[in-house]
Amino acid sequence: MTKITLSQDQVPEHLRGNRSRFSRWMGRSVLKILGWRVEGSIPDLKRFILIGAPHTSNWDFVLAMATILGLNLRMRWMAKHTIFKPGVVWFMEWLGGIPTDRRNPKMIVDNVARIAKREKGVIIGLTPEGTRKKVEKWKTGFLRIAKTLDCPILMVGLNFPGKIIFIGDLYHPSGDNDADLVAIKEYYSQFQGRHPARF
Repeated sequence: MTKITLSQDQVPEHLRGNRSRFSRWMGRSVLKILGWRVEGSIPDLKRFILIGAPHTSNWDFVLAMATILGLNLRMRWMAKHTIFKPGVVWFMEWLGGIPTDRRNPKMIVDNVARIAKREKGVIIGLTPEGTRKKVEKWKTGFLRIAKTLDCPILMVGLNFPGKIIFIGDLYHPSGDNDADLVAIKEYYSQFQGRHPARF
């Protein structure tokens, strides 16, 4: 098995969660068993949007949650409301989940803005594709949220061939959504998901 080096030292203090040693150990153990490692550190900022891609399989969620726990990262992440099933809603919310109904994008942006205003430091995580299936054009919700919060976007890449989760560059949106999507997709072209044909 690959040696995994992962700790909350990769996260600024004000963005760390209050999770137990056991939960941090559990996150690190999942990554170790699967042979994955995390490279990079979380930037020392008050707030930012975190996007993860390519999103092509259900394994992406497992890896993301293991990373959040292993880093002890205090992050709120957005996912479609249908995955918040009865009996596991409490667990999903404990992990930082925010159920979202994509039929009402304005409400999503407003809810995130309220969370950011309430919390001293906040990271909002989501997948720019919005689905595991191949899409011709990514959704622009994360760009609208970044504009509303006046914050940059941290780009995190999953590279399945090398089993690396890479905490990468900060992107500062220009305000031109089409140009921003082109630039961000170009950045992610260096990574390969579990199912490359879906990206």
